[in-house]
Amino acid sequence: MGPIRNIRDVAEKHLCTGCGVCAYLEPDGIRMVDDLGQGRRPLVEDGAGTGEALDACPGHAMELPAFDPKSGHLKELWQGWGPILELWEGYATDPEIRLAGSSGGAATALSLFALEQKRSSGVLHTGARRDVPYLNETIRSQDREQLMGASGSRYAPASPCDGLQQVEDAAGKSVFVGKPCDAAALNRAEALRPGLAAKIDVSIAIFCAGAPSTLGTLEMAKQLGVPEQENIDSVRYRGNGWPGMAVVRGTDTAGKSVEGSLTYADSWGRILQKFRPWRCYSCADHTGEFADLSVGDPWYRDIPEGEPGRSLILVRTERGREFLEAAMAAGALTLEKAAPHLLPDSQMNLLHTRGAVWGRNWACRLLGVAAPKYRRMGTGKTWLQDLSFKQRAQSFYGTFKRVFTKQLYKRRPVVPFDAACQDRGDRG
Repeated sequence: MGPIRNIRDVAEKHLCTGCGVCAYLEPDGIRMVDDLGQGRRPLVEDGAGTGEALDACPGHAMELPAFDPKSGHLKELWQGWGPILELWEGYATDPEIRLAGSSGGAATALSLFALEQKRSSGVLHTGARRDVPYLNETIRSQDREQLMGASGSRYAPASPCDGLQQVEDAAGKSVFVGKPCDAAALNRAEALRPGLAAKIDVSIAIFCAGAPSTLGTLEMAKQLGVPEQENIDSVRYRGNGWPGMAVVRGTDTAGKSVEGSLTYADSWGRILQKFRPWRCYSCADHTGEFADLSVGDPWYRDIPEGEPGRSLILVRTERGREFLEAAMAAGALTLEKAAPHLLPDSQMNLLHTRGAVWGRNWACRLLGVAAPKYRRMGTGKTWLQDLSFKQRAQSFYGTFKRVFTKQLYKRRPVVPFDAACQDRGDRG
């Protein structure tokens, strides 16, 4: 398929993560749109997307610094999980935030702490689009009500980095909350734009096993009794309990009000994950290695029904450590130090995915298909040391099959979806 020369190549050669950083860095030539089958994707004008946008793109490449034994990072976790200074487990002290959150409400509690302590004037994150609730939009919340309105995971395409200009333009600093690929994009953008770096109070990444396309949400809504997308009133994927139920509200074909729900195991395991784009299968960072703080589920034990949520928090930078210590001192979070082994015990599937990525990407290269470049992220060693022989073999032969079933050898132009035309079923 040839080398990656610009952002259009990234998007059309199945490498785009949908973060939106390219649209922030080159707004005159790039804008983000919704593509129903792929996710949030950039529309690129001729000649655009060759400079800073490509330099910052996490879909094309990711690179960690070399391990420094003097840095304080935990050496036993570096290869599989990236930079980690400390691990904590706990929950938002505020019971309303804890209940609403996908696990223990940590990301919302940290964000609200920054606003209430006036460390930050806003929080850049993702919420349901007000006019089309099955889509997402980037928002900058400035109070508790706005934050709570967007609490809980959004297993749908999002591009929070396309709103980074709001951070630059705002008075005061901002908290950033996004997926691991979004945090990686922000990290590169901060290096390219010192003015942006000065406006970030802290970056928080949410553990991610992949971002399903919008078609996944529409299929879930259909199975819950709302088959027409224009009749969807609201979608919630998790929260209001741990891990919480997926809930879709709307009307059926007869005009009757419907509220359908599925367990997390059924909504994610049976429906949504099947709609992840290929780039999610070739991703090495599922835990936010480029963020200041990372937040995920502590799945190291069975969760009894009705148990309040808990979060696992990884401190990755000194900026993150200072922020978390201040939040704990203010009483925003109730936390206890966690042993390093609780991370692989909680998220072993993500470690196996990291290893499989090495085999998948080499299989793609052997077939002439574009693959992301990873430097010092330990994918090869993880493939060799943490995967069984069968898993290592599957990472190759499974990819050979997918290259042809998913037609990864072909460019796939971005197809914008115009939600205003949904009543006619048109795609603009």
